[in-house]
Amino acid sequence: MMSESEEHGSLLEKISDKIHEFKKDSSSSSSDSDDDKKSHKSKKKHLFGRKHPLHHVLGGGKAADLVMWRDKQTSGSILAGVTVIWLLFEGIGYHLLTFLCHLLIVFLTVSFVWSNAASFINRSPPKLPEVILSETQCLMIAHVLRKEINEAFLTLQNVASGKDLKTYLTSIGVLWFISIIGGCFSFLTLSYTLFLMAYTLPMLYEKYEDEVDVVGEKALIEIKKQYVVFDEKVLSKIPMLADKKQH
Repeated sequence: MMSESEEHGSLLEKISDKIHEFKKDSSSSSSDSDDDKKSHKSKKKHLFGRKHPLHHVLGGGKAADLVMWRDKQTSGSILAGVTVIWLLFEGIGYHLLTFLCHLLIVFLTVSFVWSNAASFINRSPPKLPEVILSETQCLMIAHVLRKEINEAFLTLQNVASGKDLKTYLTSIGVLWFISIIGGCFSFLTLSYTLFLMAYTLPMLYEKYEDEVDVVGEKALIEIKKQYVVFDEKVLSKIPMLADKKQH
């Protein structure tokens, strides 16, 4: 027969074993849930099928750092400068040629006075950067411009040839939309608005990435549904497009 102390000791051992088993089960379940969350996050679909971080997509260089506001002081200074220039032209009515001439007058005057007064105040004269465009750089710029211009002319030729009605309708729709926007704003205001969007939207998207991806995915699905309906009711009834689909 077991004594009362031995029975009490065995009962405590069983209780402690049960507690250890419960802790192991809870820790394993929590780790499994964490793994599920990580795998779900890694499998999450990003907007437009993006697989890399937005900073990497934008190039990952200094320009990407400015757009993503990695250095808030520098990015804020650039935004403030562009805003001041926009206010000068739109608010005060400053003209571009007048602005450039006044800017050059101020720069040349400061440099001239500084260079002549440097010997009197025991300061070194300003070191102006020597800007010389090499022949290689000019040829590279000309090559890039030539490529872009040729591609633009080729696109216009393909649209105007009458071979692709869908591309033609898309081009007409985009140009009509741009003409409406251009009639509502001046070119400078439109340029400033586009700059403001390109300079702030990536930073805001990175901050609210999860919410924007969900809304964007739903919007893309809805756009695809509406396009299917438009294709069935309109595009499929056009003989040129119907013949292409059959072939």
